[in-house]
Amino acid sequence: MGERSLRRLLVIGANSVIIKRRTHPDAQPGTWLGNLLSRKPPMLARVALANKMARIVWALMARGGVYQSPAAAA
Repeated sequence: MGERSLRRLLVIGANSVIIKRRTHPDAQPGTWLGNLLSRKPPMLARVALANKMARIVWALMARGGVYQSPAAAA
């Protein structure tokens, strides 16, 4: 469950991506988020995206890495 305020901030951040999905490249059809939005309710997609962001942040903190977007890494 984690810290309530941190969890809320992650969901708010995921919500902003979904609200801007027409212009945000991560929410376009054919992407992980785009496919999820076509299959699931928007609130479930928000929480799933927040969970994915939390896992990325945790992995970066645990390994001391620097985030590289998937487009830049490819």
